[in-house]
Amino acid sequence: MEQFFDAIAERHSHPGSIVFICIGSDRSTGDSFGPLVGTMLQEGGWPNVIGTLEKPCDAHAVEQAAQAIHKDAIVIAVDACLGKPGSVGRFIASEGPIEPGKAIGRRLPAIGHYSVAGVVNANGPKAYWMLQTTSLYHVLQMAKEIVSAIDLAWSKHEGKPINQSNLLQIPNV
Repeated sequence: MEQFFDAIAERHSHPGSIVFICIGSDRSTGDSFGPLVGTMLQEGGWPNVIGTLEKPCDAHAVEQAAQAIHKDAIVIAVDACLGKPGSVGRFIASEGPIEPGKAIGRRLPAIGHYSVAGVVNANGPKAYWMLQTTSLYHVLQMAKEIVSAIDLAWSKHEGKPINQSNLLQIPNV
């Protein structure tokens, strides 16, 4: 993960130009991955974060959130996903958007210039149940790992002041 975020920070060194969309719900253990990451980023001083434990960006809010982002913002989407048993605890990082809600059969618009999906549990016939029964400790450790990689990457490329421009215009998401 460090290399992935380091490459992004090298291209987009202004932390204020980055918007993190941390997708998920605080009502499902596995799906809380995004809001946990969002909360940790916000508490760490990142200026543009959508999706926290206090104000989750769940499936119902993703479209509204996408519309509220300034066109010049660089969007990094973070979401939980299910995968093969051997992939649990790993991350799927890519340049390009993420498709939120795919694990539970939802069709929502793809979002993000970059995306990270945390494989929080194994995929199974009852995806929603798998997300509900995921270990909170495991999800918390994964969230800490992502936030640490993000903070480390931008600390290497710092030197320019955070631009707290109005990249977000969200009244209540």
